[in-house]
Amino acid sequence: MGEACEVNGYYSVMEAPKCNGDVQAHQMELRRQCCWYEEEIDVDLRWSFALNSVLHTGASEYQDITLLDTKHFGKALIIDGKMQSAEADEFIYHECLVHPALLYHSNPRKIFIMGGGEGSTAREILKHRSVEKVVMCDIDQEVVDFCRRYLHANREAFRNQKLRLVINDARLELAESREKFDVIVGDLADPMEGGPCYQLYTKSFYETIVKPKLNADGIFVTQAGPAGVLTHKEVFSSIYNTIKHVFKYVQAYTAHVPSYGDTWGWVMASDQPILLDAKQIDKRIEERILGELLYVDGRSHLSSTIMNKCVYNSLIKETHVYTEENARFIHGHGRAYCH
Repeated sequence: MGEACEVNGYYSVMEAPKCNGDVQAHQMELRRQCCWYEEEIDVDLRWSFALNSVLHTGASEYQDITLLDTKHFGKALIIDGKMQSAEADEFIYHECLVHPALLYHSNPRKIFIMGGGEGSTAREILKHRSVEKVVMCDIDQEVVDFCRRYLHANREAFRNQKLRLVINDARLELAESREKFDVIVGDLADPMEGGPCYQLYTKSFYETIVKPKLNADGIFVTQAGPAGVLTHKEVFSSIYNTIKHVFKYVQAYTAHVPSYGDTWGWVMASDQPILLDAKQIDKRIEERILGELLYVDGRSHLSSTIMNKCVYNSLIKETHVYTEENARFIHGHGRAYCH
């Protein structure tokens, strides 16, 4: 029997294979078995990553934090046992979250990020020449400090003079702010039961706090959870329908994120029409953005707004409105284990 290795409160004991006389093969088999991160997607479905090592673990007042070095996706940030981003493909999530909203806006200057402690959302926003001020409000100082220390790709964003970092509840910070913003970005953790974020997906929050803090031509965008054929009814369709009750123009779009093992969804909304064709989007990318985007361009964004028949039908038929009393939650947690 192997030894148990506990990471973030989850642990597993794995039985060592019997030695067949080939010591080297036996050792390779042990290494193959003993270093994995495992995320429970559903009660009968798990998603696993082979690890090189567990780089760091810690816990804040609000959540558990782990940084893993995975064999397939590079460094991966895990919050409360759920994959937040991986080095190899985080650009897909963050480009999709940020750039469509800022490109559709005529002149985005002031941006508010709800969450975003990792720094990647701020990094993408700061690529836009027009941006003058970014307020990033995350509730968890330990997560921000952790990401500043370990996620080297975002160090320049944290040092940028345009970035104002606030440690606070985004609901309270927005409610008390005297400023209005051109774009408000919801880079929040998934709504999980008992988690700190689910109230920031509710109709009352969008209606009484987010919308009043947008300028007249302002745009709101939020990550909206898994959007695959088998997972889009967890929260994606509900978040979309909820935002439709608050804003006049609403656009849902999706992209596959390999490290999530699923298609992911975002919802963008405004009281002004959200209309650009592919050539207009590409022109704005060329004129406005410093550097080159890796994922988003005009054609890819417009194609991402076209849902397959299954998801499309669910979106138009959804009746659930997300409230504090009638919330939906995403299932699952994760664990890293070693022999």
